[in-house]
Order: sequence, then C-alpha cells, then structure tokens
Amino acid sequence: MRTNLGVTTARLAAALLVFGLLAQQPVRAADLDSLAKRVQVLEDREAIRALILAYGQAHDHRDYKTFASLFATNGEWVGGLGSAKGPDAIFALMDKTIGHHPLPNGSGTVHLLTNDQIVIDGDQASAVTKWIYITPGDDKAPKLVYVGHYDDKFVREKGAWKFLRREAPADIPIPEAATPKK
Repeated sequence: MRTNLGVTTARLAAALLVFGLLAQQPVRAADLDSLAKRVQVLEDREAIRALILAYGQAHDHRDYKTFASLFATNGEWVGGLGSAKGPDAIFALMDKTIGHHPLPNGSGTVHLLTNDQIVIDGDQASAVTKWIYITPGDDKAPKLVYVGHYDDKFVREKGAWKFLRREAPADIPIPEAATPKK
C-alpha cells in the first residue's frame, strides 16, 4: 500500500511541477481562441442532446405544444404520420393523429433515444440518432414496437438550437398483423 501511495504522490508532484512551469509561460491568444471554439462545440453538442431528449419526453407525455416548440420557425417533421412544416402545422398534425393530451406522468410509451452522432458546423448541425419505441404489452410488460433512426438538421435560432428538419424512418417497422386498428 505504501508503494502505491508513494508512486501516486510522485506522479502528483511531477504533474504539479509541469503545471507550474506551464503556468509561467505566456498564454497565446490563438491557444485561447482554439480552446474557446472547442468548448463551444461541446456546449452546442450538449444543447442538441438536451433538445433530442426534450423531444422524446414531450412525445411520451403527449405534450405536442412543447413538442412543436422544439422546431425552428421553418422547421419540418417527416414521419409515418405524415409531414408538416412550421411549429403550428407540426402541432396540428400531431394533435390530429395522436391527440394533444399532456400527461404529467407520461402516456406509458417510451421513446428510447440512443447512439447520437452529432456534427456541429457553426450555427448549423446534423445528427443521426437511433430510436426504439416501447409500449406496455397486454401483460403490462415493456413491448418493443419498432426501431428506427432520426435524420436531423438543426439550426441555432435566436440563440437556441431547434430542429430544422427531423425525419423519423422506421428501420424495423411494426408487422402488419400487429398494426393497431383505428
């Protein structure tokens, strides 16, 4: 145990010495600019991840006013229910096909969103995100209904990231025999 503590202490001392020497060097403006740009990309990526998750939460809570507000002024949603452009039209589509009934504890459905691959390019971005749609089965156990992905384009609008276009193709659609009757 003493040996590990001694090695750790020596490594820490060496790191502090190097840091101390580096701290005495003048910081170049180019280094600060590069660091600021890299931090901005990380912040943008996290803001887009939060947008993606807010979408799933609004969808599962049947809160289509919030859902539609996540889209840019000229944002477009394209999926199995149809397509619409602009927050008002997106809300109308979702309200007509699913119904707008905000549920504080959710609807029992879950959009599991994963494996996002986000590319930032200034005030524009794109992403591919996998989705899995899960509902309660007849026995109340989770039932995987379908699997797909989102092809997204984003835009920074009035300082906030919004969906410019969200396309939601199903990669493994629900079998015809299991399609709910309307």
